[in-house]
Amino acid sequence: MKKLITTAIVAATLSLSAGIASAADAPKSIDQLLKQVQTERANASKTNKKREQEFRNERGDKAQLLKNEKNALAAERQRGKDLNQAFLDNERKIGQLEEDLKTAQGDLGEMFGVVKGDAGDFAGKLAGSNVSAQYPGRDVFIADLGARKQLPKIDELERFWEEQLFEMADGQYVVYNADLGLIQQLSQQPDGYQVKTVGAFEDTTSGAAKLYIDPVKGVLLNIFTQKATIEERIEAGGTIGYIIMVLLALGALISIERLVTLGIVGAKVKAQRKNLDNPGNNPLGRVLQAYQDNKDVDVETLELKLDEAILKETPALETRISIIKVLAAIAPMMGLLGTVTGMIATFQSIQLFGTGDPKLMAGGISMALMTTVQGLVAALPLMLMHAVVIARSKSIVQVLEEQSAGIVASHAEKRNA
Repeated sequence: MKKLITTAIVAATLSLSAGIASAADAPKSIDQLLKQVQTERANASKTNKKREQEFRNERGDKAQLLKNEKNALAAERQRGKDLNQAFLDNERKIGQLEEDLKTAQGDLGEMFGVVKGDAGDFAGKLAGSNVSAQYPGRDVFIADLGARKQLPKIDELERFWEEQLFEMADGQYVVYNADLGLIQQLSQQPDGYQVKTVGAFEDTTSGAAKLYIDPVKGVLLNIFTQKATIEERIEAGGTIGYIIMVLLALGALISIERLVTLGIVGAKVKAQRKNLDNPGNNPLGRVLQAYQDNKDVDVETLELKLDEAILKETPALETRISIIKVLAAIAPMMGLLGTVTGMIATFQSIQLFGTGDPKLMAGGISMALMTTVQGLVAALPLMLMHAVVIARSKSIVQVLEEQSAGIVASHAEKRNA
């Protein structure tokens, strides 16, 4: 019975050790198996003790870490209390310093209040100013000056003053609107020679400077704004006035083109007169070429050939000049037509509305007068330009005729010799 039990234990032990050792390392006897089991048990005991020691060590480290974190938390809480106390102390110091600043400012505090108020109002004026349309963004600095809490610096006050001066003058006349309490620019400045004195007066740093002023505080300046401008005068001429202006522009363009062209041709002819033996591509050169091609003919035939060459050059030299003369004659006639048309419109207004309101007749009278003026204004320079252009053209033709006559005379002498 004992032997059977021992055999069973050996078999069980062998089956348990099968997963631990390979078939080659399997114990051969009960003693080897016993030693192997004891060895494994000793190794397992060492491993377990090592693990227990590691667990104890880690437990000690965790405890120390927890203690450190608790200490850090306590330190941060104390730091928060210190910072809160420092904040409260600083608030009290700021309040005391503000009170001291107000006391030290004295009259400066009142001045700062005035500056803030004026800057706020002036920023609104700049936003809608005509000058700001040309120089945008001028109100940003002024608005910031009106919104800040600290005293402005000296250079900032000077800039504020300069912006006010720039708004008031800028080389032009301004008026004061008592109803709005604003300094406003005029919708239309006086004549140029009067406005010119403003800039000269502003630039003067010593001595005296000429300046036109309004002794009645803006009344005369406001009257100047009602004067009609050149654009308004041209517009008063109506459709006929615009046609007259187109005629003037067309005549001026033709005159300029003719003057430039004739100037170039005249320079070439002048250069050709110095070199008669080598005809070039110009009117005189082509006349000389006609002579070169007909040297052997008689005098009468040569004279006819040269006259023919001159006649061919004349149309190019006189082209479009007659148009200038026609435009100069049409312009005053168009002005007369506008005058008649304006008077008809005036009589129609009188017939319909009577003579009680002169403004109803003003449009027709303005058209009648302005078209006459425009017609004369267009005709005078056109006549002058026509005279200049025709004189330039005739001077070139005269050179051609003189050279032609000289060539004929020289040819006749050679034939008679």
